[in-house]
Amino acid sequence: MASTETKHEICSPLMPRRNALRKTCAEIVNEVRQSLRVQSTHRPFTPRDGHRQLFGSASIRDNRPPSAFSLHAQSFDASDSRPGSGTRLSPLDHKPTFSVPCDADNPFKALPKPPTSPVKPRRGLAGAGVRARLLRPGSLTRLPPLEGHRNVKEPLNAGPGQKQLSAKQLSSTDHTAGYSGPVKPGPHTTASERIVQSDVDSAVRPKDCKEDSTTEPERGDNKGNKEEDAESLMWNNVIIPLLQKLESAAAGGSEGSVDRLCDLCDRLHGTLAEADMLGRRCKKRSGILRTLFRLIDLNYAQLNMHIAQLCLALCVSGNNLLNICKLIFQISRTESNDILFQNNSLIDSLLRMLSNEHVSASGEAILYCVGTLKFLSGNTEILRILLDKNFICVAQKLIQKLCIVEETNLPIAGHILVQLTTILRNLADLSDSRPLFVSFSILPALCQVLQQHCEDQDVCMNISRIYSKLSSYSECRLALAQTPDCYQLFLELLSKHHQKQDLIVRLLFTLGNLTAKSDEPRLELFQCDGCMRTLLRLYDIYQRKDEPPHTVVQKGASPPVRPQVADDVLVKLVRVLANMCIHPAVGPPVAADTACIRLLMETLELRTVEESEELLVNVAAVINNLSFYQKETSAIKHNQLHIAKLMLKLLLSSSTGAMLEAVRVYGNLSHYEDVRNFIMRNKVHQFVVTLLDSKSNEMCFAACGVLTNLALDPPSRVCLMVEGASAKLVDCLRDFGLGDWQLAGQICKAVWNLTGGSSEKVLYTEERESLLEMLAAYLGYQSGVVSPSAFFPERRGVPPPL
Repeated sequence: MASTETKHEICSPLMPRRNALRKTCAEIVNEVRQSLRVQSTHRPFTPRDGHRQLFGSASIRDNRPPSAFSLHAQSFDASDSRPGSGTRLSPLDHKPTFSVPCDADNPFKALPKPPTSPVKPRRGLAGAGVRARLLRPGSLTRLPPLEGHRNVKEPLNAGPGQKQLSAKQLSSTDHTAGYSGPVKPGPHTTASERIVQSDVDSAVRPKDCKEDSTTEPERGDNKGNKEEDAESLMWNNVIIPLLQKLESAAAGGSEGSVDRLCDLCDRLHGTLAEADMLGRRCKKRSGILRTLFRLIDLNYAQLNMHIAQLCLALCVSGNNLLNICKLIFQISRTESNDILFQNNSLIDSLLRMLSNEHVSASGEAILYCVGTLKFLSGNTEILRILLDKNFICVAQKLIQKLCIVEETNLPIAGHILVQLTTILRNLADLSDSRPLFVSFSILPALCQVLQQHCEDQDVCMNISRIYSKLSSYSECRLALAQTPDCYQLFLELLSKHHQKQDLIVRLLFTLGNLTAKSDEPRLELFQCDGCMRTLLRLYDIYQRKDEPPHTVVQKGASPPVRPQVADDVLVKLVRVLANMCIHPAVGPPVAADTACIRLLMETLELRTVEESEELLVNVAAVINNLSFYQKETSAIKHNQLHIAKLMLKLLLSSSTGAMLEAVRVYGNLSHYEDVRNFIMRNKVHQFVVTLLDSKSNEMCFAACGVLTNLALDPPSRVCLMVEGASAKLVDCLRDFGLGDWQLAGQICKAVWNLTGGSSEKVLYTEERESLLEMLAAYLGYQSGVVSPSAFFPERRGVPPPL
């Protein structure tokens, strides 16, 4: 019988079938179950977004950070320029005393006010050799020299014919000015001078940072003094000249000076590294940072790359770290700048930052850092660089940090995850990345992300894309299948986001992959709470075709979907049903589910092969698998005639795949006498006999199954003999028998039934002799006695035996 015979082992219909020359006892016992077939389908296509933005145009996120913004020197904060002391000082309890007369009601009334316009310095006056700066928010310009001071150097000016940096180009939030050390107020120092001096940063400007040789060293051991002396020498003799050259080159303003500025930045970086002055160890790092910040207004991408790399090496933090990450982000938005990242070690700095920074303190900076890497991962060469630099390990650690953030930081964590999962999605295309996804447990970690961010459609979408790619490969599929509660999680997402077609189709594709090769996932999925209810609800939603524009959708009902989108979802959903019902504990209850069978039959009624070929082929495959379970409760058995009529649509179509599935369904349903009578009455048997001329092993096998069952009825045998079935069966045995022993066995069963168990002579003498000769040769070949080359003078282009 066709339904109790095996065709091939469980595999994709697009994969070649195993042609074993000999079968073990276990294979023979399992033949029945091997007739159930797994359905395959293509992976959903994900077009690349050509626009480099943090979030796609379809994203509906709330309070999302911008992708476009302006950055200038004044955007940076000078507070980061001071090295941290490591301790926080307590405020003083006493009130300050003033050396100038005060009004009793308003003690600040008599204080001198700072000048509203720059005051020209008066040279030659006795006073302290220091320049103070007015701490005006939004300005990095210097405070005009106070009267009574002398030996004040002029601000750095551009030479004749050179580009002068405007006030706007200078950093404006660095409230520091350089000097050699704190100035102790003298006996004649005014209150205003003391206030200004107290707010002056201990950092230095490049031209004003010469160490005073008379400065008294701080107390400490000799080793500390020697280290400070060495740093001072390095600062005065090497670093200050480099900073002066940087400002001088910047003042030139010509494009030809960009290369020189980049070279000077590299030299400064190398010098600081050799002197062990990177990080926050350099006491005068503020002077370096101020100079670098002012260069940003020149707006050269190549130069800004060097500035950003040096600033990260100096461990900027807070607002400055955020702005440096924004600066790098801006550069990466232009695709032509990708080459700058390939020839630069900035990616290493970004990866170190992701490993060291915490989301609670630097969440937005991490966002723009990961956003930069997302843009760069669209470049195949940089994507390979990210893989080689062990980005997947960095991503795994970052995911762990993002999964334990406080509730107040969940929004920024979600924004970061959108960028991070996009990079992982791109990396999933590289075959070398798959073992790393498994070894670093990325797939289970992403399940944890889905649980925490199940409401975030962007995060869910990206992770579903990762799963749909990786679940096509056995090692990744196994890692995902072993993740606890992943099936229940997928079902909950299917229910929660049932209107998000792109997400639904990828989750269903992943479930189809998980249930394609193993019985465990099939049973585990089916036993999840609400499995069939969720799947059938989706089936019912996407069964509807698009409605006319004037149709009013009732409140609470899902909006109509496009037929193409609906078909893609249904193809993946039906595939899950087809694979799941292969399990012997799943098939019977699914076959008895009247709602499921009704939906399958509706699909056959509503769709045509021309518009929905893959869907109808998959639906027929589900019906074929379910018709294997011939219990009294089976809804397939109760609707056998209706299904047989629906199969005519597929059988008479121009699609080979549709015809093949229809014949397979007839092979199972022809167990029932009513269906056999329907086949003979509607001349379906003529079409089936014609299919024996096919050059496809699969088609011939399916046709032989139907003929085997039809030949059970004596009246049908006569009709089949009139159609020349016996001669065609002998031809099939000659053409395919030696290379396909399963097909050869099915042909012999059909011939046996046609002869009525050898009680009827339905073969002509020539056919009978030819059949006997082939059977003897096959038996001899099987035992190694006869060579097959002794016969088969002609073959129909079948492949050689395996």
